[in-house]
Amino acid sequence: MLKRVSVNSIVTLLDDQNYRQLAYEMAVCVCDADGIQTADERRFLDDLRVALRLSTEQTELVEHEAVALAHLIDDSASPAGTLTHSSSAEISSKRVLAVVANVSEAELDKSILNYSILNGALELLPQSWASMAIIPLQIKMVYRIGKAHGVELDTKHIKEFIAAAGVGLTSQYIEQFGRKLFGGFLGKMAGKTLGKVGSATSGVAFSFATTYALGQVSKRYYAGGRVMNSAILRDTFENLLEPAKQLQAQYLPQIQQKAGTLDVTQVMSIVRAA
Repeated sequence: MLKRVSVNSIVTLLDDQNYRQLAYEMAVCVCDADGIQTADERRFLDDLRVALRLSTEQTELVEHEAVALAHLIDDSASPAGTLTHSSSAEISSKRVLAVVANVSEAELDKSILNYSILNGALELLPQSWASMAIIPLQIKMVYRIGKAHGVELDTKHIKEFIAAAGVGLTSQYIEQFGRKLFGGFLGKMAGKTLGKVGSATSGVAFSFATTYALGQVSKRYYAGGRVMNSAILRDTFENLLEPAKQLQAQYLPQIQQKAGTLDVTQVMSIVRAA
């Protein structure tokens, strides 16, 4: 980002075929994080594939799956509604009207937990592109929470809300792939294979906790009449994140069980139906 290194100088450090493949998959998912690739992103990926010495056959599967999931990111909610934020001054002078959801709080909490377990399970799948399903699922979760409170939002506004809470779309992929790539180097040093390293307990905690905290802050936001500004949203999310990380340990067996039942061919249908 600071232009201190070039792509060509970086790829020479990746002397293992698995690392080069994973690096390309990371780049594809980051480019697709906010939806369909731009022309500049497409050119970058084409140049990167050549620099990494990868064949079209080696990259076409992840390209196909990532593009399909990117379409789902743009189609994760109905095109209706608006997202509004109030300033701190407005919040102090504005009467806040609580909104009662059309489902019980227990049902909302159960739904948030189910999304969190599913996203944690996606981290355990060996296919790195499976992590791309996490953001569409988070978008769908927020959409459903809003709808339960009588508000229907389009994907653009949900993305804005998620970003306002401090959950970056692209940064999630960078962190997820960074853990897998770093785990690969550690695993190689320990004599393990890339697919077995970092069974991703840390990754599970990240995806589970981020999804759970996001769901809880969404519930508070919509129940409170949508008057939180970005600073309050971010602070609320951060305060919920640490307890969510602790909660992950309690649900790790369910996460592992869910991962054991997931087939990569099911991921797309799960995202569509969630």
